[in-house]
Amino acid sequence: MVGPSRPQIVLFGSSIVQMSFGHGGWGAILSEVYARKADIILRGYYGWNSTRALEVIDKVFPKDALVQPSLVVVYFGGNDSMGPHPSGLGPHVPLPEYVQNMKKIALHLQSLSDSTRIIFLSCPPVDEAKVRQNQRDGIHLSAQGSKLVAAEILRVVKEAEWRPSLHWKSMPTEFSEDSPYDLVAADGKTTLNSSEWTYFWGEQWE
Repeated sequence: MVGPSRPQIVLFGSSIVQMSFGHGGWGAILSEVYARKADIILRGYYGWNSTRALEVIDKVFPKDALVQPSLVVVYFGGNDSMGPHPSGLGPHVPLPEYVQNMKKIALHLQSLSDSTRIIFLSCPPVDEAKVRQNQRDGIHLSAQGSKLVAAEILRVVKEAEWRPSLHWKSMPTEFSEDSPYDLVAADGKTTLNSSEWTYFWGEQWE
């Protein structure tokens, strides 16, 4: 692990998580907003369902890890909800089994630490017109959809009565002290603390 240590926010899920760092994805947005405040760690697995996630939960989130995440954002369900294949293969998981899987995942994450917080994402709506027209796939998030997801995650974090707060504006900025190596302002006499740029770029995200 590189230092200094920061709080860890882990994104855990299937392809909607794996793809969240590309093309204006919601994971990329969170990384930008939490720059110099927390590490956004990607644990997304294309094609996985809740059953597969539960099989490896101890490896992804070992209970004896020296550092436990401050927040885990969990998304599974899109693959689970696909129709069952006649062969019995495929990612479909019956609803009662899915519910039990998610409860077990929640219990495991809660056991990691008293200070580990969890947010579960529900399945996004499907654009059935795009599915029928074979445009992109109608299931994974567009850039606009990712903005909505990021905004909702940040809203939940802001409103949660967690101590310490995990809202980005409440968290300390790494190396925020003034330095003679900071950028020079337009007047040529003062410097611009580079930590303020994080605040500037994140300002649209409450």
